[in-house]
Amino acid sequence: MATLGTQNISTSYNQVLKTYGSNIVGATMAAVASGDEAGVSALQISTTGVKSTGTFAVDGTATFGSNVTMSTGTATIGTLSVTATATVGSARIGSAGPTVTKVSHGTALFPSTVVGPYNASGTSTGTFGVTGAQLGDFVCGSINSIGSATGAAGFYCVPSFYVISSDVVRWAIAGPASQGTIGTGIVSATAWRVTA
Repeated sequence: MATLGTQNISTSYNQVLKTYGSNIVGATMAAVASGDEAGVSALQISTTGVKSTGTFAVDGTATFGSNVTMSTGTATIGTLSVTATATVGSARIGSAGPTVTKVSHGTALFPSTVVGPYNASGTSTGTFGVTGAQLGDFVCGSINSIGSATGAAGFYCVPSFYVISSDVVRWAIAGPASQGTIGTGIVSATAWRVTA
């Protein structure tokens, strides 16, 4: 309060922050305003929470508990640490990077499969469900029995994953010049929907 120490209340009250109107800080959100209410901020406070009706920026680390809700607008956050679960509508990577609008994940039992040379036999493909996946999504996946002691140990193969229809991902495995077997395991895939 040093800057107000030599001023009269009548000439300095407009520099003091207060809640808008005659509201006290209670259970209802009230905007923070200057003492003369010539400036009403986008920040609202109450005994139960804080809200911004405008832009909300975090320059440092933001740590949230179990509930972060944002219905409209854009939040730009440098570092976000969530101790529970954060539900995000879409996430932009970097200031001008791509926007991730959907991530879908699925797993299924992978049957023992014979991979023909150069995938010539056509027996090294299959499909499984990934709810939410759509044509055009980027897909990455794995088969945990490739290279296992009971699977294709030492056998070189290249698995690929792609969406063939809504909620369905196909795996395909191409082998080298020799034939090999991949044992039973788990196949999993994550589909990413990204916009520029």
